[in-house]
Amino acid sequence: MILSKVTDLIGNTPILCLPVPAKHARLLLKIEKNNPGGSIKDRMARNMVIAALKSGRLKPGGVIVESSSGNTAIGLAITAIEFGLRFIAVVDHHAAQDKIAVLRALGAEVRYVEGTFREDEVAVVERQRLAAELAGKIPGAIFMNQSDNIANAGGYFDFVREVIDQVGGQIDAYVGCVGTGGSMTGIARGLKLHNPKATVLAVEPDGSIVFGQPGHPYYQSGTGTPAGDTVGLVLDYSCIDLGVQVTDAQAFETARYVARHTGLLVGGSTGGVIYKALEYIHRGVIGGNVIAAVADGGEKYLHTVFSESWLAERGLLDPSIGVQLDIWLGQEQAAEPAMPRLSVV
Repeated sequence: MILSKVTDLIGNTPILCLPVPAKHARLLLKIEKNNPGGSIKDRMARNMVIAALKSGRLKPGGVIVESSSGNTAIGLAITAIEFGLRFIAVVDHHAAQDKIAVLRALGAEVRYVEGTFREDEVAVVERQRLAAELAGKIPGAIFMNQSDNIANAGGYFDFVREVIDQVGGQIDAYVGCVGTGGSMTGIARGLKLHNPKATVLAVEPDGSIVFGQPGHPYYQSGTGTPAGDTVGLVLDYSCIDLGVQVTDAQAFETARYVARHTGLLVGGSTGGVIYKALEYIHRGVIGGNVIAAVADGGEKYLHTVFSESWLAERGLLDPSIGVQLDIWLGQEQAAEPAMPRLSVV
């Protein structure tokens, strides 16, 4: 098949199977990093732009302004090229430098928020304030506001259709990270329609306030809701069966473990999802065909999540997590550190 534009590459991502032999379960990783912008956010970014154009809120030749940690912004930058729009990304110091470089390569304008913030503090409130202010001042501009944009969740219906087709219909659980709530809501609603008994496990960083726990700074990027911000209106709690937290060390050590043992580079938030999926499989809470999204790739975090010196300086190295993963994956007796053989579904 010969495609005509880059956004035609969005979707139809493969699934990689990670067997969990002791529990007769399969952790099925949908490789969303294969989207052209390198993340699952490409799906909803294009959907939000199309919805805004159809409604007339965004005019041809107009300007999109959005607050983002990077992945949504990359998806919007690609879509802006397709529709001949100007795009301004409002970011903070928490955005990975590799993501910023991609945005600039795509011709997006990048605006950093001003102010003094801790290194592990996500300045979402200030980002959103600045994005709204810019959109109000620039003729023909709109603030896309992914957290409260209903078209955010609507961008994931194709994900659900693809998974059902790839797995042959049997889906027992979904484990995903929750940030703005768009991917969690869109995917969970779709899977619940297909199988009301499917268990949905939503993972946020330790320090996020999505499920009512005390807020404090964290390093995981593009996921969770930091203290001082409000949970996005797009998040539908009714489709979530269990909300759990994962520490930065658990998330990052798992991402590093997966890279070393399988050759697959996944982002930090995906590391957290894999850690919690394995934990709850072994607790007996979920089992069978468990779907998890590789929301983005580790290629964007080579200087952070995959830098041993960066982790050591922040006290995020914890070898015991690798030992735990060995046990969960049936590797504690192995002579060589190896994961179960992967297969593509």
